[in-house]
Amino acid sequence: MLDSSELKAFAFEQRFELAGVCDAVPPPHFSAYVEWISKGLHAGMSWLQTSQTLRSDPNCLLEGVRSILAVGLNYRQPSAGRETTGRVAMYAWGRDYHKVMRKKLRRVARWAEDRHPGLKSRICVDSAPILDRDYAFLAGLGWFGKNTCLINTKRGSLFFIGLLLLSQRFEPDLPAIGGCGKCTLCIDACPTGALVIEPGLSVARLNSSRCISYLTIEHRGEFSTEQEQMLNGWLFGCDICQEVCPFNQPSRNQTLRSSVTSEPDFDDRNAKIDLQWLARATDAQIRERFAGTALLRAKPEGLRRNARALLKRRSQYS
Repeated sequence: MLDSSELKAFAFEQRFELAGVCDAVPPPHFSAYVEWISKGLHAGMSWLQTSQTLRSDPNCLLEGVRSILAVGLNYRQPSAGRETTGRVAMYAWGRDYHKVMRKKLRRVARWAEDRHPGLKSRICVDSAPILDRDYAFLAGLGWFGKNTCLINTKRGSLFFIGLLLLSQRFEPDLPAIGGCGKCTLCIDACPTGALVIEPGLSVARLNSSRCISYLTIEHRGEFSTEQEQMLNGWLFGCDICQEVCPFNQPSRNQTLRSSVTSEPDFDDRNAKIDLQWLARATDAQIRERFAGTALLRAKPEGLRRNARALLKRRSQYS
């Protein structure tokens, strides 16, 4: 078994704020994931169902994987000056996090491969069929909050997760310890009732069809009248369940008082967007305006649809 301290130290040199290692075991919450799919709570995200087998075993992604390095990258921004209509989730304000995380993890992979002959690795950042949060939990980065987000007791939940699968075994860290206790602020604050606590569960089940992030990003086609009413001013994504979380409040969490992101790619270029322009913009104009950012996940037609829906609601109450 290899010492993992130098591996984690090099990850910190790449300005990851969190780093930990776990064994490449089957994901501990896979059965809950399968049950969530079976209840249809994934809504229109059919690829989640078709990739279940891949998600059950990290060997499907890297044959012979022994360890997984999990890293966290802070994206917290100063919150002043945000729009009340046309809001964008904070993670999408700057450059696409997939690109930023992969670039950093490629450096870590090359470092590890240079020092450990024969080592093979694979980078996974959100889009790979693997239960990222499970392995981040096992590696000690955070625990599952009632809002389904991974929460680090000292750093909250505003961080991206990246994984590096490794074909040699490194000394593992201990899983994270923590919990929400009796707090239900996130569940109470969700304006669409997308988070539901069922008997015997400590974490809410997310009903994707009622989640603002799902509606504004993954939902395809036009909105129904009910769906338009559910947006609550959000153009892309939603931060409500994280904004109300006590672990994300600088006034309650001393570590966060100076904990804004130091990553220059995570600027605020998308914090404010002209809805009138967006509703009329062509596909080419939208792709040019949002090139290299996560907003293109919703596709030009989705962003236009969202803008039109928000403008419609605004006109009804003006």
